[in-house]
Amino acid sequence: MKKPPHHGRPAKPTLKPRDVQGVKFITQILDLLAPLHEHRDDPKRTLHYDEYCAFLLLYFFSPILTSMRGLQQASQFDKIKTKLGLPRFSLGSFSEAGAVFDPELLVPIMEQIGQRLADIEPDARLGALARRPTAVDGTLLHALPQMVWALWLDEFNHAAKLHLQLDLLKGVPLAATLTAGQGSETRQLRENLQSGRLYITDRGYFDYDLLAAILAADSSFLTRVHDNIAYEPLEEPRPLSAAALKAGVELDQLVRVGCKKNRDKIERPLRLVRIHVPDAPAPAGGRKPNRVDAKTKMFRTRQTDHTLTLLTDQLELDVELLGILFRYRWQIELFFRWLKRVLQADRPLALSQNGMTIVMYCALIASMLVVLWTGKKPTKRTFELICFYFAGWVSDEELLMHLARLEPAEKTK
Repeated sequence: MKKPPHHGRPAKPTLKPRDVQGVKFITQILDLLAPLHEHRDDPKRTLHYDEYCAFLLLYFFSPILTSMRGLQQASQFDKIKTKLGLPRFSLGSFSEAGAVFDPELLVPIMEQIGQRLADIEPDARLGALARRPTAVDGTLLHALPQMVWALWLDEFNHAAKLHLQLDLLKGVPLAATLTAGQGSETRQLRENLQSGRLYITDRGYFDYDLLAAILAADSSFLTRVHDNIAYEPLEEPRPLSAAALKAGVELDQLVRVGCKKNRDKIERPLRLVRIHVPDAPAPAGGRKPNRVDAKTKMFRTRQTDHTLTLLTDQLELDVELLGILFRYRWQIELFFRWLKRVLQADRPLALSQNGMTIVMYCALIASMLVVLWTGKKPTKRTFELICFYFAGWVSDEELLMHLARLEPAEKTK
């Protein structure tokens, strides 16, 4: 008798030892993770903090590993135990690890890797700035219904939010926090400010208290504000050069911002700049693409013709450079795309906020390792080659030859 067709999810292929390669690169980070071994130590513990993080890094660089069960199966292979010294673990111990270990202990490790990285941004104008340009933004991450801490729109829509500061010269994260989807972006930035930075933000971060806190932290800001911002001109608009007019600059003026109730929060003069962004031409033979609004679920036509209103405390920078700096803010959006679409770091390997924070920190460490190994910003092509190596399709010699061809980007003169 012929069996009826099966319409359920197809069975995943059985993981084999040859599917897990690339232990040479994982061993490079084990020394950095070693201080975590004694954290929350217990005679009954079979999976320590450094080992937990090593398995997460192995997960990110092994595309055949797509779940916690796949990692648990890989932990049984002799290659994992002999070459990496990692133990076999149970699903219960892996779940417990995400709940009991302290994610903040990974922050010094990220800082240590960051100190080993050189600036890779080729635009010399950014490297010549007195303050390091740093893009700031947040992105939503997928959350399951049972993750009740991940509140977003309502009880049926759950999401976590990653708040990130991206060093634009190194192309790697500077600081990161994870909250529920409703977490305040301005509060997270205010609590994680550093000195000597030029924070570049979109208008969702426009807040007088935040701007005052940035200045108090001995940093600067370049932020997009609403077109109807209240301000008082302090002088006539500055004359615009031919280059500024060609770049679309419409206004460059010193102002005092705020209405009567909040004018005293920032007493120093600020600089208001308006830049016109022309409408991009439609694709040949078609119309401009639409996009779906995340909240209303309705289609909206993509409008590109608009005017940017920027506010900064940098009074002496060329106005064209301010426009270029704000354009570089888009690098953080590209990093989010890399993190979620290429590295696939938003897969739920942990259900608790604590465990998901550890997963995201390890994903950021994996991104920094790509920059450390290649001397370039992480790209899909190079990441694919590294994954092929971890899958056993590329030899040590072929990978090293490819990395040797990736010369650090030359600085523009």
